Amino acid sequence: MTLHPDLNLPTLDELDRLTPEELAARLGGLSGTLGERLGIQLLTATRERLTARMPVEGNRQPAGRLHGGASLALAEELASIGSWLNLDVRRQVAVGVDVSGTHVRGVTGGFVTAEAVLAYRGRTVMVWTVEVRDERGRTTTLARCTCNVVTHAAD
Repeated sequence: MTLHPDLNLPTLDELDRLTPEELAARLGGLSGTLGERLGIQLLTATRERLTARMPVEGNRQPAGRLHGGASLALAEELASIGSWLNLDVRRQVAVGVDVSGTHVRGVTGGFVTAEAVLAYRGRTVMVWTVEVRDERGRTTTLARCTCNVVTHAAD
């Protein structure tokens, strides 16, 4: 399996040493990815909790509100990165296999912030809950993302 050439996942020692903000800075902004296209900025990252923000501008539906698909892509981005932090990526990766959400409030401008929390960690599956909020802290989307753990041969 070919991983993104700029992916700089930490070693176990680095995971214990880096602050959530340092880890987020190291993991974010991979060129040519959907996360980059959507403008997702990773803010904090630990094995159990991640936060990120995303602009509404450029991610709107025709009705002028934040596109629900962009909110779900944000949720899956956080769940995937969080899952990878719980694996030995020399032999395993995590891939999103299910994402669902309920959009409870529209957003027309500014940024949204998402917080993903690890709800279940198993050998072959991880489940994350994600809450997306507007700039006033109001919930806009409640999402859940399931990632499967896939074993691969080392290159």
